[in-house]
Amino acid sequence: MPHGLQAINSAAPVVDLQISGMAREQRNADVVLIGCGIMSGTLGVLLKELSPKLSVHVFERLDEIAGESSDAWNNAGTGHAGLCELNYTPERPDGSIDLSKAIRVDEEFEQSKQFWSWLAAQGRIDPQAFIHSLPHMSFVEGAANREFLRKRHAAMDAHPLFHGMEFGADRSVIAQWAPLLMKDRHDDGTWSATRSMLGTDVNYGALTRLLFADLSGKQGVVLHMGHEVRDLHRMDNSRWRVEVKELKSGVETAFQTGFVFIGAGGGALPLLEKSDIPEAKGYGGFPVSGEWLRCLNPAIIKQHHAKVYGKAKSGSPPMSVPHLDRRTIGREQALLFGPFAGFSTKFLKHGSWLDLPSSLEWGNLIPMVEAGWKNLDLTKYLIEQVRLKPEERLEQLKEFMPSAEMKDWELAIAGQRVQVIKKDPKEGGILEFGTELVASADGSLAALLGASPGASTSVSIMLGLLERCFKEQMASKEWKTGLGRMVATHGKQLAADPGLIREIRERSHKALGLMPPVRAAERV
Repeated sequence: MPHGLQAINSAAPVVDLQISGMAREQRNADVVLIGCGIMSGTLGVLLKELSPKLSVHVFERLDEIAGESSDAWNNAGTGHAGLCELNYTPERPDGSIDLSKAIRVDEEFEQSKQFWSWLAAQGRIDPQAFIHSLPHMSFVEGAANREFLRKRHAAMDAHPLFHGMEFGADRSVIAQWAPLLMKDRHDDGTWSATRSMLGTDVNYGALTRLLFADLSGKQGVVLHMGHEVRDLHRMDNSRWRVEVKELKSGVETAFQTGFVFIGAGGGALPLLEKSDIPEAKGYGGFPVSGEWLRCLNPAIIKQHHAKVYGKAKSGSPPMSVPHLDRRTIGREQALLFGPFAGFSTKFLKHGSWLDLPSSLEWGNLIPMVEAGWKNLDLTKYLIEQVRLKPEERLEQLKEFMPSAEMKDWELAIAGQRVQVIKKDPKEGGILEFGTELVASADGSLAALLGASPGASTSVSIMLGLLERCFKEQMASKEWKTGLGRMVATHGKQLAADPGLIREIRERSHKALGLMPPVRAAERV
């Protein structure tokens, strides 16, 4: 349990005269959430449901909710469930397929669907505004890749989480699933694909706004838009002092709180460094910007009804996995191809060019240099990506969609991702491509670093945060009962229970308006 976390009266401010000799308003809060993204929205709803009396203050430097990594144009929107991401199912040296990561990610996505369906069943969020059924496909060329995909399909179809996945090596079958993949394809390559009807398309920006709409209607919750957290430090009583500036007026306010969550996407690392907790030592970040080719032709968009993932080229990092991605964003249907990477020293799309250099400290400098030296392939990849000409991007798209023409596509800037670099006892410094939850020993502060598949597994990640930072409450009957209502499989191994898989999916798919899982598992 975070020391000092208890229900308090945050309404009455006091005057603090200890900051640079100037008077500054100081207020109290039980919980401070930094950043209005999917993680803070999820955590806020969970905490207010489990402890309704908590006062929660949320700070966002932009004037909009989900304006950075959670925005629909800034993330993959796949609903990562391990169905089509080939890098989640590597081939072992003996030729067998390792499903462990795909299983873990799928279990975690099922937890997200349970939480969302619980909210939808109460009428608190509208599922049609953020989630839709959409097939997930994997698509490869060549005899060796076909054999890999065939073995992957056999292993996944035999598992109760993925049962019903289809394999196709016939041109006409693939063309039926995704016409654009085969249209005008004149080569005789050995193309093959898999398809799962369990796939979804998720607009995490819309979902985040729904979560904050629900959260802001609760007593004791205050959203502060256009407010930047400038500093935070631990006080003598183990509580935290969070110093905030309203950007338009310049007014500064200090908050005392028993728990801080830094869910500011790429902006989390600088704030984590300001906290000066021992657990943050040695962490660094490497920013990578994203770009998409965005289809401008509605007639082409209408022909593609799937998310199709390929295989990264040899030596390329996981972030380079190409995909042709159908999206529903508000009332708009979109078709994106990418991702293409760029380099910027900004940690956020709306960040500062000084973000990377200002994040360097003596504690993380050596791990960052060592991680950079060991990942020269990433540096080479980024240089190649930055130098790509429009014609070269089109050629990559043509590998997926031979009929593509430049006039139908435009280059669109996506969001910033900050890959985690951390100390390692054996390697010195390592580069992580996933998410990393960093928490203080007493559980009074936590920060989330990293990227994919974060948004899809946001509920699982936040449940893990509760386990680490709210141990006393999580052991209580009240919280266990509450979590059981929201996420029935919390603490259970879903993959080991086919009956539970069917029960949970039928319930969540019905509440979310998704294709019934029995139909999805059939050979459609």
